[in-house]
Amino acid sequence: MSTVAPAVVRRSEKQIARRETMQQLLRSKTLLVGLAIIAFWVFCAIFGFKIAPHDPLAQSSSPLSGLSGAHPFGTDQLGRDVFSRVLAGARDILIVAPLATLLGIAGGTIVGLITGYFRGRVDDVVSRIVDAVLALPLIVIAVTVLVALGHSALTVIVVIGLVFTPIVSRTVRAAVLAERQLDYVSAARLSGERPPYIMFVEILPNVMGPIIVEATVRLGYAIFAVAGLTFLGFGLSPPSPDWALQISENYQLLNAGTYWWTVLFPAIAIVSLVVAINLVADGLARVLGR
Repeated sequence: MSTVAPAVVRRSEKQIARRETMQQLLRSKTLLVGLAIIAFWVFCAIFGFKIAPHDPLAQSSSPLSGLSGAHPFGTDQLGRDVFSRVLAGARDILIVAPLATLLGIAGGTIVGLITGYFRGRVDDVVSRIVDAVLALPLIVIAVTVLVALGHSALTVIVVIGLVFTPIVSRTVRAAVLAERQLDYVSAARLSGERPPYIMFVEILPNVMGPIIVEATVRLGYAIFAVAGLTFLGFGLSPPSPDWALQISENYQLLNAGTYWWTVLFPAIAIVSLVVAINLVADGLARVLGR
């Protein structure tokens, strides 16, 4: 009678669990709809300048013309085609926001693993710092730092990532506190494994569910943060077709009441992307749990 090695059994169980998780994700309608919208904007970010019917940066002799066959979304005050600028405007925000989110997730995961695993004085000191940072609005911190350091895409990425770090660390810390009490962590300690190995090899794979969900949630906030900073003049500079920059350049035309298209369509683009990301986050949360 043959026996199956425990390691083989565990590997098989993990494969089955991953397969079931993937099947549940593929059955989530909210997740699939969100991914479809995100895929559309990612496609526009990559190929927007090529598929746009007009040059997004080119000015014409027909400023503020209404919706027409030649200009489905009208033109802005410089005569640039709004439809073409909306298609091409996805590029900048889909570079800056994901990179800022990735930085915040990486930093928050490291801090959360350390505070959740060691607890004690390390946890107390870091938690007080986190509480102090979280007491201030994100936009206030970001604007203050950007005024001091100057604004560029790289600075915006770093600032938003650093502001997200303490927020993410709380989620990771809570998950690690639950995991560190389990038998496999105690077994790793008894076998003489060092804390970095236990945190990053043993515990981290088992808290990836909450981290993935947190990443999608933070991405939505990052898009709004990048858009808000750009609107305030701390993001990208003209003549970039960035959505928030389009709104910033044209929002004063809303006072006239007749040039609404210059602001409406970029705003819809931002909202649709954030809603899609929230749909993905909701689908992941339902399957992976928090």
